Amino acid sequence: MMLLEWVARLRPLYTLPVVLAGLGLAALTLVGLVVGLLLTRPAGPPPMTPGAALTVIPGPTATPYLPTPTIIPSATPPLERPTPLPGVLAVGAYVQIYGTQGGGLNIRQQPGLNSAVQFLGYDEEVFVVEDGPQERDGLTWWYIVTPVDSSRAGWAAANYLSVVPKP
Repeated sequence: MMLLEWVARLRPLYTLPVVLAGLGLAALTLVGLVVGLLLTRPAGPPPMTPGAALTVIPGPTATPYLPTPTIIPSATPPLERPTPLPGVLAVGAYVQIYGTQGGGLNIRQQPGLNSAVQFLGYDEEVFVVEDGPQERDGLTWWYIVTPVDSSRAGWAAANYLSVVPKP
């Protein structure tokens, strides 16, 4: 009976404005609940970003140890060329081509004007004297070699050679 008494007491509250206000509050509560769930829901996995490129460079490998062969000295040491005196054209001296006025100097296969030309040496080019002197055709000839390229070698007339200090 108690319940019927309560319903009878609440009956004056069931007016149209009270019911509409209750429905409005229920709708607002439902909207707030849905918005709250949407805002607190995890967004999902983050978008994929390109990572750093990794290049693997192999380290150096060990060089195997190879013992240096022992050189046994001979009974007689090899003959060494004496160092020429400064400014003296001799075997072992460094020489430079000069005086060709840009025309170059014919470096020949053999000493003499009738020998085949090996190549053209240019003013200020430096050579090492390795042989000579030899007299042919009224000229003194020296066998010269480029210090940086042993294939550039031949006989040159002394008239176009100037002794220079060792570079």
